[in-house]
Amino acid sequence: MSDKKMQVVFASAEAAPFVKTGGLGDVAGSLPRALVAAGADVIVMVPKYGTIASEYTDRMEHVADFYVSLGWRNEYCGLERLVIDGVTYLFIDNERYFKRDYPYGFFDDGERFAFFSKAVTESLQHLPEGFQCDVLHCNDWHTALAPVFLREFYQGLPLYERVKTVFSIHNIAFQGQYADTILNDILGMAHIPNAARQLRCDERSINYMQGALDYSDAITTVSPSYAWEIQTPEYGEGLDGILRRRSNVLSGILNGIDTDAWNPATDPMIHANYSAADMSGKKACKAALQEELGLEVRDDRPLMVMVTRLTRQKGMDLVTYALDRILSGGVQVAVLGTGDYEEPMRYFANKYPGTCAARITFDNALSHRMYAGADMFLMPSLFEPCGLSQMIAMRYGTLPVVRETGGLRDTVAPYNQFTGEGTGFTFANFNGDEMGDAVFRGARLYWDDHAAWDQLVQNAMAADFSWVRSADEYMNLYHNLHPEIDITKPEPVVQEPEPAEPTAVEAEPAAPAPEPAVTEAEPAPKTEQAAEPADDAKAEAPAKAEEPAPKTEPATEPAKKTAAKKATASKTAAKKPAARKTAATKSTATKAAEKPAAKATATKPAASKAAATKTTAAKATATKTTTKATASKATAAKNTAKKPSTASATKTATKSTATKAAPAKAAATKTTADKPATAAATAPKATSAKTAPKAAAAKTAPAKASTSKAATSSAAKATAKPAAPKATAAKAAAPKAAAQDSSAATPADKPAPKAKSVSAAKRTTRKR
Repeated sequence: MSDKKMQVVFASAEAAPFVKTGGLGDVAGSLPRALVAAGADVIVMVPKYGTIASEYTDRMEHVADFYVSLGWRNEYCGLERLVIDGVTYLFIDNERYFKRDYPYGFFDDGERFAFFSKAVTESLQHLPEGFQCDVLHCNDWHTALAPVFLREFYQGLPLYERVKTVFSIHNIAFQGQYADTILNDILGMAHIPNAARQLRCDERSINYMQGALDYSDAITTVSPSYAWEIQTPEYGEGLDGILRRRSNVLSGILNGIDTDAWNPATDPMIHANYSAADMSGKKACKAALQEELGLEVRDDRPLMVMVTRLTRQKGMDLVTYALDRILSGGVQVAVLGTGDYEEPMRYFANKYPGTCAARITFDNALSHRMYAGADMFLMPSLFEPCGLSQMIAMRYGTLPVVRETGGLRDTVAPYNQFTGEGTGFTFANFNGDEMGDAVFRGARLYWDDHAAWDQLVQNAMAADFSWVRSADEYMNLYHNLHPEIDITKPEPVVQEPEPAEPTAVEAEPAAPAPEPAVTEAEPAPKTEQAAEPADDAKAEAPAKAEEPAPKTEPATEPAKKTAAKKATASKTAAKKPAARKTAATKSTATKAAEKPAAKATATKPAASKAAATKTTAAKATATKTTTKATASKATAAKNTAKKPSTASATKTATKSTATKAAPAKAAATKTTADKPATAAATAPKATSAKTAPKAAAAKTAPAKASTSKAATSSAAKATAKPAAPKATAAKAAAPKAAAQDSSAATPADKPAPKAKSVSAAKRTTRKR
C-alpha cells in the first residue's frame, strides 16, 4: 500500500455555488467536499462562466495559461484557482466560449463543451505542484469526450499512464448528439477509425455520451435503481445495449444532499426554525407561506407543493390530468418552476384562487420556504435518475408523493398503515388516477389520524441523506481502479476532556505519587472523612486491591523482596492480627470504633494476601490524607521514621498487616467523626479525651494531637509489619508499640501499663 492520497480531478459543467441549473450543480458542489473529508485530494474543474458572481471572480488566482488544439484551431485556455472548504477549484477561462448569460442552449454547444473536455485533459499537465491525477471523474455529456481524448491523444505520455477515468450519468436523456461533420472539423478524430466508430450513433450523427461509455474505466449513475433501469430499452434512450455490454463496470451510487444548507433548525430563509424534537415552527412556516402565496390560511387543509422544472419528465402530464380532482377535494397546491407547462399552471391558479398558487420563476429563497411550509411534496416523475427534491422535502418534514422509479424508489419508503413504517406515499404506474389516489391517501391520513401523520413525519426527518455514505462508496470505486493506494479514512481528532478537579476519593488510588496527591487534596474540606471509607472499601475488596499492585510496589521496595516475604508475611499476620491491630488502634479510637476495626481484620483473612502486594497503596493510605490535621500527622510520621528504633521496626516489617491497619484506623475515625456523642458515651475514661473529631482535637491541643498521631502512625507501622525472617523482632515491637500508643493516649509522665492494652485486645478478639 502506498502512503499517497487518492488524487481526483472532478470535471463538471456546473458546480454550486458558482453556477447551478439542476441536480448536477448540487452534486458537483457537495460531493467533492465529502471526498476531501473521506481522505482524498480533489480538484474541481468548471468553466469560468460570465454569470459567476464577482465575490468569487475577485478572489481567483491566475495559475497558468496555454493553448488547446481543437481540430485545426488553437484556442486560449487560462486556469484560475480558488480554494473553498479544502477543495481547489480550477476555472477554465475562455471568454469566447463561456462568457455568456447562460451555461447551455447555444448553437455551438457541441464545440464549446468539446473544448472544455479537451482543456480538462490538457490541464492535467498544469496542476498545482505535488498533485498528480489518479482518477479523472467526468460528469454527463459536457465532459464525456475527456476519456476519449485521454485515450487517443495522451495515453502515451508518462504523466497520463496512471490516470483512470470514471464517467457518471446524471440524466441519460441528455447525451450530446451532433452532426458527424464536427468529427473532423472540431474533434480531429476522423482519421482514427476506432474513435470514429465508437462515437458514431448513426450514419450522420455522433454521440458524446456514447464515446464516454465505451472509453471510461468505470461507469456510475446516481442511484441503484436507475443503474438497472437504463439497461432496458424503456429507459436506456438507445444506449441500453452498450450499458448491458459494459454492465460489469456499471454501478449505481445514490446521491446525497448538503445537510448543512438544507437544515430546518438553522435555515435563515424560512419563517421560523424547527427540528424533529420541536415542530411548532413548521406550523408557523405553513401559515406564513399560505399568506405569502395568497392561499387561505387554514391548518385543517393539507398544503402540497412542487418545486421543479415544468417538463414531461417531471410528470407534468399527470399533474394537469389530476389537478382538478385534487383541488376540488380540499387539498391546497402551490407550484414553483419554469418550463413547458407554465400556461396550464397559471390556468389552475386562476380557476382555484385561495386553493392553488403558481410562481413561474426560479426563486431559491422561496423554494426553502415552500419546503418548510408544506405538508406534502409532489414528484410524479416519468423517470428520475436520483432526485434531490424528495430528500430535501423529507429533511424539512414534508412528506413526498412520488412515483416508484429510479432514485425515488430508492429514497422514499411507502407508508404502511398496519405497521406505521414508511417515509411517504408512492404509486407504481405512470397514471394520473394512481397519482391522485396516492395524494388522497396522504390527505386522509392528515385529516383522520394526525398522530400517525406526525409519526410518519418523524420517520422522514430521521432518514440519512448526507454525502458521507456516498463519498465512501466513491472512494471504494476509486480504490478498485488504484488498489495500490490506501484509502483508509482519517481518524477524527477527538478532543480529550480536561481531567476534573481531583476529589478526596479520586486522589486515594494515586499511589505512585503519594506526596503530590496529598498536596493537591489538602485544600478540600472534610476530605479525611470522605477518603478513609474509600480505603476501608479497598481493604474489603481483595480483587480490587490487587489491580494497582504493579504500579505501587516500585515506590517503596523492590518487587523481588516483596515476593520473597509474601508467604511468611501471610503466616505471621495470621497468628494474631486482631490483637495487634486492636492494640494499635484502641488508644486512638473509641470502643465503638474498635469493633468494626476488629471485624474488618478478623473476618477478612483473604485481604491479608491481597494486601501483601499493595506496599505503596498501604503506605499511601496510612500517610496520605487531605485535611490539615492528617497532613500534620504525615509530617509527624516522617519525623518519627527518622529515629533508629522506629526506622528499624518499619524496615523489617512486611506491608501485609499495614494495609489492614489503615482501614481499621479509617473505620475508627469515621465512626468517631460521624457519631461523637455515642463514642463519648461508650468510651472508657482513659480514652474519653479522644472521642471528639480530629479537627476539634487539633484546635484545642495541636501539639498533643500531633504527637499522639505521630506515635499512633509509628505504632501502627511497627506492629502491623512483622518481617518474615525476623519474627522475634516483630513480636518485641508489638509491646513497644502498645506502650507508645498508651503514652499518646495519657499524659507523658504517666504511661499506661502495657499488659492492660494487650489483654483488652485479647478479650475483644476472644469475644469475636
